[in-house]
Amino acid sequence: MVELHLIAADAPLPEEAALAVGLFSDKLDAGVTELNTRLGLSLANLVSQRKFKANAGEALVFQLLSGAPQTVLLLGLGERSGHTLQGLQKAAVRAARAAQDQSVKTLVLDLPLAGLGPTAALQTQAMAVRLAMFKDLRFKGKARNGDKGSDRKDTTTLNDVRIVCPGAQAVALARAEAICSGVELARELVAAPPNVVTPLSLATTAQQLAEDHGLGLKILERADCERLGMGSYLGVAQASGFPPKFLHLTYRSQEPVKRCLVLVGKGLTFDSGGYNLKVGASQIEMMKYDMGGCGAVLGAARAIGQLKPKGVEVHFISATCENMVSGDGLRPGDIITASNGITIEVNNTDAEGRLTLADALIYACNLKPDAVVDLATLTGACLISLGDELAGLWSPDDELAADLLEAAQRSGEGLWRMPLPASYLERMKSPFADLKNTGPRFAGAITAALFLKEFVSQGVAWAHMDIAGTVWSDKGHGDNPAGATGYGVRTLVEWVSAHAAD
Repeated sequence: MVELHLIAADAPLPEEAALAVGLFSDKLDAGVTELNTRLGLSLANLVSQRKFKANAGEALVFQLLSGAPQTVLLLGLGERSGHTLQGLQKAAVRAARAAQDQSVKTLVLDLPLAGLGPTAALQTQAMAVRLAMFKDLRFKGKARNGDKGSDRKDTTTLNDVRIVCPGAQAVALARAEAICSGVELARELVAAPPNVVTPLSLATTAQQLAEDHGLGLKILERADCERLGMGSYLGVAQASGFPPKFLHLTYRSQEPVKRCLVLVGKGLTFDSGGYNLKVGASQIEMMKYDMGGCGAVLGAARAIGQLKPKGVEVHFISATCENMVSGDGLRPGDIITASNGITIEVNNTDAEGRLTLADALIYACNLKPDAVVDLATLTGACLISLGDELAGLWSPDDELAADLLEAAQRSGEGLWRMPLPASYLERMKSPFADLKNTGPRFAGAITAALFLKEFVSQGVAWAHMDIAGTVWSDKGHGDNPAGATGYGVRTLVEWVSAHAAD
């Protein structure tokens, strides 16, 4: 893990370190002159020869023959007027990866704050570097030479990052590290194979979070869910060899509680599609990430448990199970009953996540919260609509939607509000039951959101985030390496924090 430290602008630079400096394209000459004075060098001609313009995304590396530091990295930030936290994040990621490429162990990161605010800027840089350097080597095999060692080897050389920051910002650094720990937990849960992350192991993870961070914990077993009438959730779980585990963690501020918030995450640890078996290009082998919503919620629980925001009560809920095939499994055409009495005709067993969420949302609303937010890898339709950098947001509540969009903007996670036309619900009506669990081919992400809305109590502010595209990245982007991204943790923590007492 990369260790993060804060240093003053005039702190001595280690000889073996790489110094990364951000420069604006419209202030390039002044920036280079200042750097020359600072290092006792003359870089202007070299910068001109290499045709470095400091445009956004540009990077230039110098290897110095003597002095400290021996490696200087110039990062282009574009024009100063367009400098944003997102640009700062990208520059920090480029710096960390360039330092890694140069095989240096220490990076001094000196990026201009330029009106961004030292606290937000520090948090952005710290998170970008740590998350960009994250590596998951848990499942690399043992050495083949017969010994008991392992060939798991972290090739990361960069392990010490020192961020130049004016004033005391230790609180911001601690906040960044807490959020990163939540993102990393979500990444590890989503990336793990389905024979490792199961409903049973997620229950163990929840127990560990409760012990480590003083959270309340309730785990509903199958019999408990039966008593509550959760026929929709249990219908999905009934074909699996693993028992369902309904997870409910609670953080409660020691100060008087002014807001009660509920986070609900879809928790399908593996989704075969059931009798509507996933075939062809459906990527059945990747359906381990169908618990990405649960991963985000548990990651948020870890971060919030560390941060301990004041004046809020936060519930973390996931109805975890597998969607498998057996003689006991749901059949297309079956009718099941959710815990609020709504009957559902299952016309597609591969639309199972919404069935588990139905009972989870009913349970969440019974807690009498001020707001409920659910996250789910719910539909391929959302991936088609928004790609892998934007999650979809559906909510009938304009204030809640605006709050979540602002939280996503602050956290650097992509989120886009989508329409929720009530007329589309007609497409979900069944001649045999109250609802079908899928509508026609078109607008599948919208009809899925409308289905969920039917299980939210009147008067409860609710929002749904479809993270089907953002929970996994084949090539990586931003500070997300290829693989599990941990999407949602940062937005959730920012949203909860915005409701905390000062």
